[in-house]
Amino acid sequence: MDKTKIGLRKRLGLNLFAKLYKDQVETHPLRTLFWECTLRCNLDCRHCGSDCKSEGVREAEEVRVIPDMPLEDFLRTLDTITPHVDPHKVMIVFSGGEVLMRKDLERAGLEVYKRGYPWGMVTNGMALDAVRWDSLLRAGLHSITLSLDGFEDDHIYIRRHPKSYENALRALKLIVNEPTIVYDVVTCVTGESLARLSEFKEFLISQGVRAWRIFTIFPVGRAAKDPKLQLTDEQFRELMEFIKATRKEGRIKLDYACEGFLGGYETEVRDNFYHCSAGVTVGGIRIDGSISGCTSIRARFDQGNIYKDDFWDVWTNRFEKFRDKNWAHKGVCTDCGMWRWCLGGGMHLHDDKENLLLCHYNRLKK
Repeated sequence: MDKTKIGLRKRLGLNLFAKLYKDQVETHPLRTLFWECTLRCNLDCRHCGSDCKSEGVREAEEVRVIPDMPLEDFLRTLDTITPHVDPHKVMIVFSGGEVLMRKDLERAGLEVYKRGYPWGMVTNGMALDAVRWDSLLRAGLHSITLSLDGFEDDHIYIRRHPKSYENALRALKLIVNEPTIVYDVVTCVTGESLARLSEFKEFLISQGVRAWRIFTIFPVGRAAKDPKLQLTDEQFRELMEFIKATRKEGRIKLDYACEGFLGGYETEVRDNFYHCSAGVTVGGIRIDGSISGCTSIRARFDQGNIYKDDFWDVWTNRFEKFRDKNWAHKGVCTDCGMWRWCLGGGMHLHDDKENLLLCHYNRLKK
């Protein structure tokens, strides 16, 4: 079955969603704020999008670690946002780097919690033991995302640390046994791990995992240097079929990440039609104070800086490139019939020259 073709019923749904998304762009309610609180890390992953430097891991090259943003600077900015939002409806997500490298992470979480915001974090699990887990819960932790990239050899290949898998499993057991936490497990699938994905699914289910999210790795930054990290187009289609079948089973909630428009697979591999929330409902503050969309965007689409601009003024009056994507209507997008629904794909899929790096829909056509 040609999954690039879209049936009438799904087209009607896409058209309705496009109108709803347009309304959301107009109102751009802030719902998630990422804080890139550190670029320090305890791993040296092959696919790192932030190009973080692990302290002491790579002896052969000079390690230059960018200082963490002082907590007070972030809180000062957050306090300027609070009068304009309902804090209970805005999720604050601490990202990195590895957030557990910050010794004051619990204090940061507690300060955010005191202000009425739910807060969450993204972690590789290396430093998450029972003591640290208890302290995070006492600081009001609401949600957590844990990276686990397949079985031991696949995970260690990506993460480049002999204890990365063992420690991630330790973290997993803590997380799935805590009923008060919203969580998911994130897996970056490679060509080699794809062959064992069904087996890995069964393993996750046996561990009590209820929510699973899958990413693919596109060839930029470090990942561009290692072709083993990439899926072929045929493998990409195989992955979509796996996700679709797993969702039908209903034994574990599985979603493909918000990576791009997927033609006939829309709503079959994730809950909603594709859209990019960056700069629409999702904002981000980088470690240097730059204001942007989600911190997965590595190209410089910055809209301001908290050290010279008022965040809320920037959020309200800038973000044109995020909310009007006509600049992306070029190259492979120029004559594409999917443009009205895709709008050129996610902001994180474009480089500094505003060129599209990867089209997921095109991969399904090959």
